[in-house]
Amino acid sequence: MPYAPKLKESASQTAGPYVHIGCMPNTTGIHTIFDTDLGSTMITGDAKGERVNIEAVIFDGSGTPVKDAMVEIWQADANGVFPSPEDGREADPHFTGFGRQHADHDTGVFKFETIKPGAVSVDGKTYAPHVLMWIAARGINLALATRVYFDDETDANEADPFLSRIELKSRVPTLIAKRDGNTYRHEIHLQGPDETIFFDL
Repeated sequence: MPYAPKLKESASQTAGPYVHIGCMPNTTGIHTIFDTDLGSTMITGDAKGERVNIEAVIFDGSGTPVKDAMVEIWQADANGVFPSPEDGREADPHFTGFGRQHADHDTGVFKFETIKPGAVSVDGKTYAPHVLMWIAARGINLALATRVYFDDETDANEADPFLSRIELKSRVPTLIAKRDGNTYRHEIHLQGPDETIFFDL
């Protein structure tokens, strides 16, 4: 029986502009699908804890801001509880724990209005307050996952089970956001000497 002819491999694709159309239609001017985009608001009422902003810029290998990125964060509430049935504890009903924003097309800055998370306890280990971050953008074939810790949590950061496993201590600052008033500012570098630590998920 003859073999079927081999087909040529189709061109590979990256996230491109369609990730915004599919995940954040209102930001692209499409207002007929959802009233608000999923993840656009994390605080839905009188949430407990300190209200803070997380503001960051993603830089490519040349040091140029990535202006078409879409970023998601997932975090615990002020008591260190994730809004998940698997957690087994009751999370703050006025806080979603999930946020999705896009980088400003002029500056590359993205911003989350959120609650500062509490320390998270898992399997007898306590992790310093942090935010899980997921990044998608043109040129990135697989979205990147990282964490953001806070510079005013020095003792908790030093005891954090994940941060303590990093052998090159000079790279730990790539995960630490710096406080400026009620805003934590952060830089994410995709390549170069200041490359951010990313997770292999």
